[in-house]
Amino acid sequence: MVLKRRSFIKTALAAGSIAMLPNTIFAVPNTRKQRRVVIIGGGFAGATAAKYIKLWGPQYEVILIERNAQFVSCPQSNLVLGGTRSLQDLTQDYQGLSDKGIQTVQAEVVAIDTDKQQVRLHDGVEMSYDRVVIAPGVDFIYDDLPMLASYQAQQRIPHAWKAGPQTALLQQQLHSMKQGGTMVMTVPTGPLRCPPGPYERACQVAYYLKHNNPTAKLIVLDANADIMSKKGLFKAAWQKYYADFIEYIPSNAIDDIDVATLTVETEFDSYSADVLNVIPPQRAGKVAELAGVINVDQRWCKVDFLSYESIVKKNVHIIGDAIAAKLPKSGHMANAQAKVCAAAIVSLFNEQLPEQQPVINNTCYSFVDNNQAVHVAAVYRYNKEQQSMIAMPGGGVSDAPSELEGAYANAWAKNIWADALS
Repeated sequence: MVLKRRSFIKTALAAGSIAMLPNTIFAVPNTRKQRRVVIIGGGFAGATAAKYIKLWGPQYEVILIERNAQFVSCPQSNLVLGGTRSLQDLTQDYQGLSDKGIQTVQAEVVAIDTDKQQVRLHDGVEMSYDRVVIAPGVDFIYDDLPMLASYQAQQRIPHAWKAGPQTALLQQQLHSMKQGGTMVMTVPTGPLRCPPGPYERACQVAYYLKHNNPTAKLIVLDANADIMSKKGLFKAAWQKYYADFIEYIPSNAIDDIDVATLTVETEFDSYSADVLNVIPPQRAGKVAELAGVINVDQRWCKVDFLSYESIVKKNVHIIGDAIAAKLPKSGHMANAQAKVCAAAIVSLFNEQLPEQQPVINNTCYSFVDNNQAVHVAAVYRYNKEQQSMIAMPGGGVSDAPSELEGAYANAWAKNIWADALS
């Protein structure tokens, strides 16, 4: 259960753990006996970090701030479009973290003072921290797509790149599209959250059309020169299962969009849609900007990979999709980074060095239909000379889609949800 401000104050006062001051109830470090870690963002990265800091450092106060009342998984959300998952299947609350003694607060962070080590919430509440972990995910860049910046435009042309209401909206548009209609989907240049995600989405849309709207088609306009991840697997699946449904056009970036007519202009052609799904370019979430830790291409955050501490702000750690790295922006990777970060924070509180050769792995599954999946996997080790995480030999990709891999994908999802939230 996520606590709103009033319930949070009431619970904390009952426990005798908070000094009550007007709008600054958490803001006086000298009155606190415990070290405090504030975590902003309750996705795969933030929830995992909160759990493991409390697990490995039960004596520390851990506060998780998340603006949404529930966790909704982006992995497997494309299957909602295909009709084989519901949003309810992907939704959980934060009760498991609360049960572990983590204080969960439903609120939006509006300011971070990294000098005073304070976070301010939308209702004026301020809280101090000894260390803050920022797990903001991604936000969208509308500099070249100003026509899509408004809420009204996004209701007509949803991105559905953050699982939740937009996912339900795009599903409704797809499932009510006229017989023989055309859906157009656009893919931005990377880096972006879940590089294989757009191509899995194409599979799921085509799967739905094949079984429910067999004269319709999907046009995929990719700003990249080719498929960014699992290229051979996706192309083979499209040819085998969806040759009559998917038209893939690479190196075709958007020049303009007419929101009223659902028309996309590119350098080469014009495309009219009955359903239009535009995935915008991405950058680190707004909270990273508030903390002043975006320092790569005005989009991403550079960190020390031994602790995930920002290289520009002390006591500020960044994990998940927001970091600048040659690593996939995936749920599995966010979960792995969170554990390294959690262990490092506990070590630093104990005046010990973090692990000097961290090793993490990543596995990413993609469904090509309702029950067949493919995967890509890799292992990464810290390289001291390059001060970066480097891919090690091993890992690899599936030979072909299979129902067995689909079963593995479902087991992976259940396990990682439990690891982060239970």
